[in-house]
Amino acid sequence: MADERRSRTTRAIRRHRPRRAPAEDGVIGAIRHSAPYTGLRDVVYRLYERRVERYIPNEVVPRHVGVILDGNRRWARAMGMDDVNRGHQRGADKISDLLHWSTEAGVEVVTLWLLSTDNLSRPAAELEPLLRIIENTVEGLAAEGWHVKPVGALDLLPDKTALVLKKAGEETSDRPGLIVNVAVGYGGRREIADAVRSLLLEQAGKGTSIEELAEILDVEHIAEHLYTRGQPDPDLVIRTSGEQRLSGFMLWQSAHSEFYFCEVHWPDFRKVDYLRALRSYAARHRRYGS
Repeated sequence: MADERRSRTTRAIRRHRPRRAPAEDGVIGAIRHSAPYTGLRDVVYRLYERRVERYIPNEVVPRHVGVILDGNRRWARAMGMDDVNRGHQRGADKISDLLHWSTEAGVEVVTLWLLSTDNLSRPAAELEPLLRIIENTVEGLAAEGWHVKPVGALDLLPDKTALVLKKAGEETSDRPGLIVNVAVGYGGRREIADAVRSLLLEQAGKGTSIEELAEILDVEHIAEHLYTRGQPDPDLVIRTSGEQRLSGFMLWQSAHSEFYFCEVHWPDFRKVDYLRALRSYAARHRRYGS
Protein backbone atom coordinates (compact mmCIF):
# COMPACT_ATOMS: atom_id res chain seq x y z
CA MET A 1 0.00 0.00 0.00
CA ALA A 2 2.84 2.39 0.89
CA ASP A 3 4.54 1.60 -2.42
CA GLU A 4 1.29 2.31 -4.25
CA ARG A 5 0.91 5.71 -2.50
CA ARG A 6 4.53 6.53 -3.24
CA SER A 7 4.01 5.65 -6.92
CA ARG A 8 0.93 7.89 -7.12
CA THR A 9 2.82 10.73 -5.48
CA THR A 10 5.73 10.35 -7.87
CA ARG A 11 3.41 10.44 -10.89
CA ALA A 12 1.71 13.55 -9.54
CA ILE A 13 5.06 15.30 -9.04
CA ARG A 14 6.10 14.42 -12.59
CA ARG A 15 2.82 15.74 -14.00
CA HIS A 16 3.14 19.04 -12.17
CA ARG A 17 6.90 19.50 -12.42
CA PRO A 18 7.51 22.95 -13.93
CA ARG A 19 9.06 23.11 -17.37
CA ARG A 20 12.61 24.37 -17.66
CA ALA A 21 12.83 28.07 -18.38
CA PRO A 22 13.49 28.98 -22.04
CA ALA A 23 16.67 30.89 -21.09
CA GLU A 24 18.11 27.77 -19.46
CA ASP A 25 17.15 25.69 -22.49
CA GLY A 26 19.02 28.16 -24.68
CA VAL A 27 22.23 27.93 -22.63
CA ILE A 28 22.14 24.13 -22.50
CA GLY A 29 21.27 23.97 -26.16
CA ALA A 30 24.24 26.19 -27.01
CA ILE A 31 26.58 23.95 -25.02
CA ARG A 32 25.21 20.79 -26.59
CA HIS A 33 25.69 22.20 -30.07
CA SER A 34 29.15 23.61 -29.45
CA ALA A 35 32.01 22.08 -31.46
CA PRO A 36 33.86 20.40 -28.53
CA TYR A 37 30.67 18.85 -27.18
CA THR A 38 29.37 17.61 -30.54
CA GLY A 39 32.80 16.33 -31.56
CA LEU A 40 33.14 14.25 -28.39
CA ARG A 41 29.54 13.08 -28.64
CA ASP A 42 30.02 11.94 -32.25
CA VAL A 43 33.11 9.93 -31.33
CA VAL A 44 31.26 8.24 -28.46
CA TYR A 45 28.29 7.44 -30.69
CA ARG A 46 30.49 5.90 -33.39
CA LEU A 47 32.19 3.67 -30.85
CA TYR A 48 28.83 2.64 -29.43
CA GLU A 49 27.43 1.99 -32.93
CA ARG A 50 30.27 -0.43 -33.63
CA ARG A 51 29.64 -2.20 -30.35
CA VAL A 52 25.92 -2.58 -31.08
CA GLU A 53 26.59 -3.77 -34.64
CA ARG A 54 28.64 -6.67 -33.30
CA TYR A 55 25.51 -8.02 -31.57
CA ILE A 56 23.35 -8.09 -34.73
CA PRO A 57 23.73 -11.45 -36.52
CA ASN A 58 23.49 -11.08 -40.30
CA GLU A 59 21.13 -14.02 -40.56
CA VAL A 60 18.40 -12.40 -38.44
CA VAL A 61 18.24 -8.95 -40.03
CA PRO A 62 14.61 -8.12 -40.93
CA ARG A 63 13.77 -8.20 -44.62
CA HIS A 64 11.10 -5.50 -44.29
CA VAL A 65 11.13 -2.63 -41.79
CA GLY A 66 8.14 -0.32 -41.36
CA VAL A 67 8.77 3.06 -39.76
CA ILE A 68 6.20 5.44 -38.26
CA LEU A 69 8.05 8.76 -38.44
CA ASP A 70 6.50 10.39 -35.40
CA GLY A 71 7.40 13.50 -33.44
CA ASN A 72 8.29 16.12 -36.06
CA ARG A 73 5.95 18.78 -34.65
CA ARG A 74 6.86 18.01 -31.05
CA TRP A 75 10.54 18.25 -31.94
CA ALA A 76 10.01 21.68 -33.51
CA ARG A 77 8.15 22.95 -30.46
CA ALA A 78 10.77 21.52 -28.09
CA MET A 79 13.41 23.39 -30.10
CA GLY A 80 11.46 26.63 -29.64
CA MET A 81 10.36 26.88 -33.28
CA ASP A 82 7.11 28.66 -34.08
CA ASP A 83 6.84 27.02 -37.51
CA VAL A 84 6.28 23.27 -37.06
CA ASN A 85 7.03 22.75 -40.75
CA ARG A 86 10.68 23.15 -39.85
CA GLY A 87 10.26 19.96 -37.85
CA HIS A 88 8.66 18.21 -40.83
CA GLN A 89 11.54 19.35 -43.03
CA ARG A 90 14.13 18.18 -40.52
CA GLY A 91 12.36 14.83 -40.39
CA ALA A 92 12.30 14.60 -44.18
CA ASP A 93 16.05 15.29 -44.29
CA LYS A 94 16.60 12.31 -41.96
CA ILE A 95 15.01 9.80 -44.36
CA SER A 96 18.02 9.41 -46.65
CA ASP A 97 20.19 8.45 -43.67
CA LEU A 98 17.70 5.75 -42.65
CA LEU A 99 17.71 4.26 -46.13
CA HIS A 100 21.51 4.11 -46.23
CA TRP A 101 21.57 2.46 -42.79
CA SER A 102 19.01 -0.06 -44.02
CA THR A 103 21.05 -0.89 -47.11
CA GLU A 104 24.17 -1.37 -44.98
CA ALA A 105 22.25 -3.74 -42.70
CA GLY A 106 20.86 -5.83 -45.57
CA VAL A 107 17.20 -4.78 -45.26
CA GLU A 108 15.26 -5.31 -48.51
CA VAL A 109 12.15 -3.15 -48.00
CA VAL A 110 11.49 -0.03 -45.92
CA THR A 111 8.00 1.44 -45.55
CA LEU A 112 7.87 5.09 -44.47
CA TRP A 113 4.57 6.43 -43.14
CA LEU A 114 4.68 10.06 -44.24
CA LEU A 115 1.00 11.04 -44.16
CA SER A 116 -2.11 9.25 -42.90
CA THR A 117 -5.64 9.54 -44.26
CA ASP A 118 -6.55 11.24 -40.97
CA ASN A 119 -3.90 13.91 -41.63
CA LEU A 120 -5.75 14.92 -44.78
CA SER A 121 -8.42 16.58 -42.63
CA ARG A 122 -5.93 19.08 -41.18
CA PRO A 123 -6.46 22.79 -41.96
CA ALA A 124 -5.15 23.81 -45.38
CA ALA A 125 -2.63 26.20 -43.80
CA GLU A 126 -1.01 23.22 -42.08
CA LEU A 127 -1.57 20.52 -44.71
CA GLU A 128 -0.38 22.31 -47.83
CA PRO A 129 3.19 23.05 -46.62
CA LEU A 130 3.44 19.45 -45.42
CA LEU A 131 2.37 18.17 -48.84
CA ARG A 132 5.05 20.34 -50.51
CA ILE A 133 7.68 18.85 -48.19
CA ILE A 134 6.48 15.33 -49.04
CA GLU A 135 6.52 16.06 -52.77
CA ASN A 136 10.07 17.42 -52.61
CA THR A 137 11.15 14.47 -50.47
CA VAL A 138 9.76 11.89 -52.89
CA GLU A 139 11.32 13.66 -55.86
CA GLY A 140 14.62 13.74 -53.96
CA LEU A 141 14.49 10.01 -53.19
CA ALA A 142 13.87 9.25 -56.85
CA ALA A 143 16.76 11.52 -57.88
CA GLU A 144 19.08 9.80 -55.38
CA GLY A 145 18.47 6.47 -57.11
CA TRP A 146 16.10 4.71 -54.73
CA HIS A 147 13.33 2.38 -55.89
CA VAL A 148 10.29 4.36 -54.78
CA LYS A 149 6.86 2.76 -54.50
CA PRO A 150 3.81 4.88 -53.55
CA VAL A 151 1.63 3.21 -50.92
CA GLY A 152 -1.74 4.73 -50.11
CA ALA A 153 -5.05 5.99 -51.48
CA LEU A 154 -3.68 8.34 -54.13
CA ASP A 155 -7.22 9.25 -55.20
CA LEU A 156 -7.65 11.09 -51.87
CA LEU A 157 -4.63 13.31 -52.48
CA PRO A 158 -4.44 16.62 -54.36
CA ASP A 159 -3.71 16.09 -58.05
CA LYS A 160 -0.20 17.54 -57.85
CA THR A 161 0.84 15.31 -54.95
CA ALA A 162 -0.63 12.20 -56.57
CA LEU A 163 1.17 13.02 -59.84
CA VAL A 164 4.54 13.38 -58.08
CA LEU A 165 4.07 10.01 -56.36
CA LYS A 166 2.97 8.22 -59.52
CA LYS A 167 5.83 9.68 -61.55
CA ALA A 168 8.42 8.64 -58.95
CA GLY A 169 6.95 5.14 -58.83
CA GLU A 170 6.97 4.73 -62.60
CA GLU A 171 10.45 6.16 -63.15
CA THR A 172 12.10 4.02 -60.46
CA SER A 173 10.13 0.76 -60.76
CA ASP A 174 12.97 -1.16 -62.45
CA ARG A 175 15.72 -0.10 -60.07
CA PRO A 176 17.46 -2.84 -58.09
CA GLY A 177 18.19 -2.75 -54.39
CA LEU A 178 16.18 -1.42 -51.49
CA ILE A 179 12.46 -0.85 -52.11
CA VAL A 180 11.21 2.33 -50.44
CA ASN A 181 7.46 2.34 -49.84
CA VAL A 182 6.30 5.92 -49.28
CA ALA A 183 2.96 5.71 -47.45
CA VAL A 184 1.11 8.94 -48.25
CA GLY A 185 -2.63 9.24 -47.74
CA TYR A 186 -2.31 5.87 -46.05
CA GLY A 187 -4.61 4.20 -43.56
CA GLY A 188 -4.70 0.51 -42.66
CA ARG A 189 -8.49 0.25 -42.75
CA ARG A 190 -8.65 2.07 -46.06
CA GLU A 191 -6.05 -0.31 -47.50
CA ILE A 192 -8.09 -3.37 -46.54
CA ALA A 193 -11.27 -1.79 -47.94
CA ASP A 194 -9.46 -0.97 -51.19
CA ALA A 195 -8.11 -4.53 -51.38
CA VAL A 196 -11.58 -6.04 -50.99
CA ARG A 197 -12.99 -3.59 -53.54
CA SER A 198 -10.26 -4.49 -56.03
CA LEU A 199 -10.84 -8.20 -55.44
CA LEU A 200 -14.58 -7.89 -56.04
CA LEU A 201 -14.08 -5.93 -59.25
CA GLU A 202 -11.52 -8.46 -60.50
CA GLN A 203 -13.80 -11.41 -59.83
CA ALA A 204 -16.82 -9.64 -61.31
CA GLY A 205 -14.80 -9.09 -64.48
CA LYS A 206 -14.26 -12.83 -64.65
CA GLY A 207 -17.98 -13.49 -64.24
CA THR A 208 -17.62 -14.90 -60.71
CA SER A 209 -20.77 -14.54 -58.62
CA ILE A 210 -20.72 -13.37 -54.99
CA GLU A 211 -21.78 -16.84 -53.90
CA GLU A 212 -18.94 -18.46 -55.83
CA LEU A 213 -16.42 -15.99 -54.45
CA ALA A 214 -17.62 -16.63 -50.89
CA GLU A 215 -16.90 -20.32 -51.36
CA ILE A 216 -13.26 -19.83 -52.36
CA LEU A 217 -12.26 -16.60 -50.56
CA ASP A 218 -9.24 -16.84 -48.25
CA VAL A 219 -6.62 -14.48 -46.82
CA GLU A 220 -4.31 -14.86 -49.79
CA HIS A 221 -6.95 -13.47 -52.14
CA ILE A 222 -7.03 -10.25 -50.11
CA ALA A 223 -3.25 -10.13 -49.64
CA GLU A 224 -2.84 -10.16 -53.42
CA HIS A 225 -4.71 -6.84 -53.62
CA LEU A 226 -2.97 -4.90 -50.83
CA TYR A 227 -0.82 -1.88 -51.65
CA THR A 228 2.27 -3.96 -50.76
CA ARG A 229 1.33 -7.06 -52.76
CA GLY A 230 4.32 -9.12 -53.78
CA GLN A 231 6.42 -7.86 -50.88
CA PRO A 232 7.28 -9.61 -47.63
CA ASP A 233 5.24 -8.45 -44.64
CA PRO A 234 7.13 -6.17 -42.24
CA ASP A 235 9.23 -8.17 -39.81
CA LEU A 236 9.87 -5.11 -37.67
CA VAL A 237 7.79 -1.96 -37.12
CA ILE A 238 9.51 1.02 -35.48
CA ARG A 239 7.66 4.00 -34.03
CA THR A 240 9.54 7.03 -32.77
CA SER A 241 8.56 9.70 -30.24
CA GLY A 242 7.43 7.37 -27.46
CA GLU A 243 3.91 6.56 -28.65
CA GLN A 244 3.14 2.85 -28.22
CA ARG A 245 0.42 2.18 -30.76
CA LEU A 246 0.19 1.48 -34.49
CA SER A 247 -2.54 4.05 -35.28
CA GLY A 248 -3.71 1.90 -38.19
CA PHE A 249 -0.28 1.34 -39.78
CA MET A 250 -0.18 -1.81 -41.92
CA LEU A 251 -2.97 -3.50 -39.97
CA TRP A 252 -3.08 -6.55 -42.22
CA GLN A 253 0.65 -6.97 -42.83
CA SER A 254 1.76 -6.48 -39.22
CA ALA A 255 -0.10 -9.51 -37.82
CA HIS A 256 3.21 -11.21 -36.98
CA SER A 257 5.51 -8.18 -36.87
CA GLU A 258 7.79 -7.35 -33.98
CA PHE A 259 7.37 -3.82 -32.60
CA TYR A 260 10.01 -1.40 -31.34
CA PHE A 261 8.99 1.89 -29.71
CA CYS A 262 11.69 4.53 -29.46
CA GLU A 263 11.43 7.58 -27.17
CA VAL A 264 13.40 9.93 -29.42
CA HIS A 265 11.53 12.25 -31.82
CA TRP A 266 12.03 11.32 -35.46
CA PRO A 267 14.24 14.33 -36.40
CA ASP A 268 16.72 13.26 -33.70
CA PHE A 269 16.69 9.56 -34.68
CA ARG A 270 20.28 8.35 -34.99
CA LYS A 271 21.98 5.36 -36.51
CA VAL A 272 22.56 3.99 -33.01
CA ASP A 273 18.79 4.14 -32.38
CA TYR A 274 18.21 2.13 -35.56
CA LEU A 275 20.88 -0.39 -34.60
CA ARG A 276 19.26 -0.80 -31.19
CA ALA A 277 15.97 -1.62 -32.92
CA LEU A 278 17.71 -4.21 -35.12
CA ARG A 279 19.49 -5.64 -32.09
CA SER A 280 16.21 -5.90 -30.20
CA TYR A 281 14.65 -7.67 -33.18
CA ALA A 282 17.57 -10.10 -33.44
CA ALA A 283 17.22 -11.03 -29.76
CA ARG A 284 13.56 -12.01 -30.04
CA HIS A 285 12.17 -15.47 -30.64
CA ARG A 286 9.44 -15.06 -33.23
CA ARG A 287 6.46 -17.31 -32.55
CA TYR A 288 4.14 -16.14 -35.35
CA GLY A 289 1.07 -16.08 -33.15
CA SER A 290 1.70 -19.32 -31.25
